[in-house]
Amino acid sequence: MDLSNLYTEVILEHNKETKNRREIQGYTHKERGHNPSCGDDITVEAKIENGIIVDLAYNGHGCSISQASASMMTDLLTGKTVEEAMELIRIFLAMFKREIQDMDYLEDVLDEASILQGISNLPARVKCAVLAWHTLKEAIDQKN
Repeated sequence: MDLSNLYTEVILEHNKETKNRREIQGYTHKERGHNPSCGDDITVEAKIENGIIVDLAYNGHGCSISQASASMMTDLLTGKTVEEAMELIRIFLAMFKREIQDMDYLEDVLDEASILQGISNLPARVKCAVLAWHTLKEAIDQKN
């Protein structure tokens, strides 16, 4: 399987995934993110207890990239400490700014989310890929 097919397969798989596309009862953090240039709209909810993200979910609508990225984010960050999550968000965003380009490192740290690195070559789609991550960061920053 070539890389473009793998990329497409992972995006489509996460776009269809619904286990984390839901609302959280008793969330502690909530934020809405909107990308007016394409219409992506997402609400991220997190339940953080004792500094650990015990539940993370999203709702909304948008293109397959924004929805897949949100799904990957929830998979990666659930169970992490807030500090670990904020560092992973920083790394994810740095990947799009091309501040971190070591693909082995990105794959090791970001798991499947590293596959989105190729979107950095498509400036119009970068906002789609980072929307959920920026939204969660904002939700956490507002409470700290």
